[in-house]
Amino acid sequence: MTSDLTITDMPSPNFDARELPVSMLVLHYTGMESGQAAIDRLRDPEAKVSAHYLVDEDGTILRLVDERHRAWHAGRSHWRGVTDVNSASIGIEIVNPGHEFGYRPFPDAQMSALIPLVAEIKERHGITRGNVVGHSDVAPARKQDPGELFNWHALARLRLALPRPTKNLVDPGWPDAGFMLALERFGYDVRDGEAAVTAFQRRFRPELIDGEIDMECRCILLALLLPKPQGDD
Repeated sequence: MTSDLTITDMPSPNFDARELPVSMLVLHYTGMESGQAAIDRLRDPEAKVSAHYLVDEDGTILRLVDERHRAWHAGRSHWRGVTDVNSASIGIEIVNPGHEFGYRPFPDAQMSALIPLVAEIKERHGITRGNVVGHSDVAPARKQDPGELFNWHALARLRLALPRPTKNLVDPGWPDAGFMLALERFGYDVRDGEAAVTAFQRRFRPELIDGEIDMECRCILLALLLPKPQGDD
């Protein structure tokens, strides 16, 4: 597949060999005070962190690690039974100061660069929509990124990520324990139950993130477990 994207190579030494085929794409925010600080850290051998790509706020795309290699972006993570998420994923860092340094919306130029990059990676590796996830999805007890301001809808409307279900919603009436079983079946690590619910809300119900299981959460999760969840285009 020929890419029309302009990607600048800025290699990081922080990678090793994959032990699994690529089956997921993990989106992060950099969570640092500047894009340059993030780039420097991702290329610092002492930091022992990296990602395959970085997308700056002006839409500049950097390739830090070749997709053939295992970048070090996910840390201790779990998704749909995979515990070596780094081996099974492509990682994209999206420049944003994050919750610690003044979290803000992601600019249009940044999203306009990210969307075709996600599309190409997804097609290249045959990644399903359900495996295009945020760092907080795969590490709910540790991470918040890319966070509630990230425009998942822009990806979902192009079938690059799962939509927030809005149609034909039905409350299955699960008790909280049943909800947690369903959340685990969907893909989350539920050992820290409140953190898992919070991560689910951050991704699929960002206007109210309270870690509490309610009817709306149950309706959304049931719809996501159905073969073709439907959301607003």
